[in-house]
Amino acid sequence: MATYITLGNYTAQGVKAIKGSPERLDAARSGLESAYGVTIKEFYLTMGQYDIVTVIEAPDAKAAAKALLTLGGQGNISTVTMAALTEDEFREVVSALP
Repeated sequence: MATYITLGNYTAQGVKAIKGSPERLDAARSGLESAYGVTIKEFYLTMGQYDIVTVIEAPDAKAAAKALLTLGGQGNISTVTMAALTEDEFREVVSALP
């Protein structure tokens, strides 16, 4: 599984409907898992440049893109996503350096 870090911001629509956000998170967890094999591993409400930080796992980049486009298409959040290597993957990469 590939790991991705997603930085998100609530849209005006998302802020207006903020009370329903916990239920939408629950629905996203189950829906993205069943539809795309994407798991939301961690979710954080943050203060600063971004409102939300998530750590997701996906079978590949296409599955992650489908999941995030599905969420963005609902109109409540916009996201910026980065592929990430776990600590174990980092150690593997570094140990293979010449």
